[in-house]
Amino acid sequence: MQQVWQEEQERVERVTRDIGKRIDTLQQEVGELRTDIVDIRKHFWDDVTVNLDAPDEVIETYASLKQQAEVLTSREHSHRHAQKQLTKLKRLKTSPYFGRIDFREDGERRAEAVYLGIGSFLDESGEQFLIYDWRAPVSSLYYDYPPGPAQYETPGGVISGEMELKRQYIIRDAVIRSLFDTGVTIGDELLQEVLGKHSDAQMKSIVATIQKEQNRIIRNERSQLLIVQGAAGSGKTSAALQRVAYLLYRYRETLSAEQIVLFSPNPMFNSYVSTVLPELGEENMQQTTFQEYLEHRLGSTFRLEDPFEQAEYTLTAAGEPGYDARIEGILFKAGTSFMHMLERYAEWLGREGLRFKDVTFRGEPIVEGGRIADFFYSLDPALPIPNRMILTSEWLLKELKRLGRRERSKPWVEDEIELLDKEAYLQAYQQLRRKKQYAEDTFDDFQREQELLAAMVVQEHFKPLRVSAKRLEFVDVPAVYRQLFLEPERFAGLASEDGLPPRWADICKQTAEKLERGELASEDGAPYLYLKERIEGFQTNNTVRHVFIDEGQDYTPFQFAFIRRLFPRSKMTVLGDWNQAIYAHASANTDGFAPLTSLYGPEHTETNVLTRSYRSTREIVEFTRGLLADGTAIEPFNRGGSLPVVTEAADRADLSIKVAGRIRALLADGHKTIGVICKTAAESREAYDALQDAGFPLRLVGTETASFEPGVLVIPSYLAKGVEFDAVVIYNASMEQYGREAERKLFYTACTRAMHELYVYHIGRRSPFLDGASPDTYVMGHESDA
Repeated sequence: MQQVWQEEQERVERVTRDIGKRIDTLQQEVGELRTDIVDIRKHFWDDVTVNLDAPDEVIETYASLKQQAEVLTSREHSHRHAQKQLTKLKRLKTSPYFGRIDFREDGERRAEAVYLGIGSFLDESGEQFLIYDWRAPVSSLYYDYPPGPAQYETPGGVISGEMELKRQYIIRDAVIRSLFDTGVTIGDELLQEVLGKHSDAQMKSIVATIQKEQNRIIRNERSQLLIVQGAAGSGKTSAALQRVAYLLYRYRETLSAEQIVLFSPNPMFNSYVSTVLPELGEENMQQTTFQEYLEHRLGSTFRLEDPFEQAEYTLTAAGEPGYDARIEGILFKAGTSFMHMLERYAEWLGREGLRFKDVTFRGEPIVEGGRIADFFYSLDPALPIPNRMILTSEWLLKELKRLGRRERSKPWVEDEIELLDKEAYLQAYQQLRRKKQYAEDTFDDFQREQELLAAMVVQEHFKPLRVSAKRLEFVDVPAVYRQLFLEPERFAGLASEDGLPPRWADICKQTAEKLERGELASEDGAPYLYLKERIEGFQTNNTVRHVFIDEGQDYTPFQFAFIRRLFPRSKMTVLGDWNQAIYAHASANTDGFAPLTSLYGPEHTETNVLTRSYRSTREIVEFTRGLLADGTAIEPFNRGGSLPVVTEAADRADLSIKVAGRIRALLADGHKTIGVICKTAAESREAYDALQDAGFPLRLVGTETASFEPGVLVIPSYLAKGVEFDAVVIYNASMEQYGREAERKLFYTACTRAMHELYVYHIGRRSPFLDGASPDTYVMGHESDA
């Protein structure tokens, strides 16, 4: 083995020397290109012939400009490409590869040694791969097979053969730290080494540890809809981001990062995953949240409640007047029954009931809403509503043109002309010249001048009205949506066979009052936008090719249908865990992702289930799966640690003393990220205030927190989804905080954020969910533990 290690180390040194030479060459090239670019920019106009006196010279000037711009663009492109290569080579130099397979193709006498790294690297001749990119077709052998018969797919077909060796390395600063031959899967030793480290507040791209089931997700090219259902910590998000990197590599000629969109759970999560793709030498895809999209579309019309405000309400307001009706409303508006009801409502609106606003000018209505309604309903009812809206808009624009002409002779126009500046007069004069109304050197046609200036003044004042007409702002969509709730009995007949919720009248009252105040509840966001687009026409994005949705269990069927319609030419990858479905609307969902599957069709859908959890130690996984009604399917990865600790505190003062002591001990042990997870934002604020004087830096995380950073974070449970911490402290797992069945998944989600250590505190009677955990999966804490 000593000789094998020495030979492998010699190869590492040879390859890193070659990489070093390539880096030197590239650095020189980058420097020369940068000098070139600066020089071209500085002397851009010196090398361009500018002559605009004659048509021929104008064409020549244009050609000269175009040529110079093309030279600059070409140099800038080369510079970007070389810079990107340089960044990847610098990463390869410290850790050139992480795996090796010796593969003998059928019909060949000798096996080829294939070394895998985060990027490809060729020898000086440019003919032989010294390192293969982990995304190359041959590299899939490493993830999918043990030594023995193996095969991989290429664009030209399937290649079969024999894998004679599978070896893994841990190489740091061009020195082999660990080397081992392995069997079935990626060896425990490598995973242990990677997973045993402290988290540094950024998700890492660990391509060396991709498992067979994750590789199937990463390389899936067939499915229109790919669903990944996975336990907490099973690597769903990591596989999805590596899938993005794979797709960008596989389709590098036709797919760019701008054509991929990730819908993430919150803005902080975006910063958490932001380094993964750049680590692999790829640009980040577009990242947003569904709430940000709603804000973009509706933020100027309403104050939108976000899902976290809704969660805060559902978790803290039980027992308040109207609470049960609100919960019923959240459940009903999330489902397909309400979508069908809105469809029928839209059909009814095609016949009657649409509300139109008056078009006003200078405080007076110039086209009444009633007249617009009359025109709209005079059109052929067989035409879809959006088509009739376009015709109505065209009619309104003609009306505005006619009314504008009438307005020119009004006294206010004369007053405005008096106030015009020289530029406006000059503009009028040039316009009259172009029309050749009189001799070039005279300007005495006073009446013509006044007419033209009047037209200019009115034109300018009518401009906002024309823009508004083109945007269909004459339709009062808020009033149309509110109408559905103002007359509950009238529209009850539009409900589907399932009927309406028992408290429908109360739901309508709550919704109408909110809309009257200019507020839109979180559960009304997608339905309102859906109805708006049924009236005005659907906005679609045909450039996006792949949509990724993380925490898919938090989306309503309504939202999925909307996203599907928004990106009609896109494939979709959805990641979710129904054991972490913490929002109120999810409790009514017994069909899982079935509503989503129906949008694409079962034949275009593939579902992958990941049951093994890698994030947490075996002890933490065995404890947390006991918190679920049925958590037996979750498998822990064999990484040992200490048992979770459950500690009772006498009161709030005692709780803060114990928690502060525990955090100090965790910091002393070198943990970089510690999550103090509270149930709600209100409890987070309380915990933050109680721990302020404990003697260590503390950060309170709220919905507006934009970045995930190392340190001690106090965070509400619903914002901790998707991220992980070295150690987690559950601030107060009392019966009072986590007592309702609806809070079981919230409690499970909070506990599963822990990678290495988990501490659960409670005041008084503890949560009944802890009774589900086997007594041998945790220890009871005492005063001395803190």
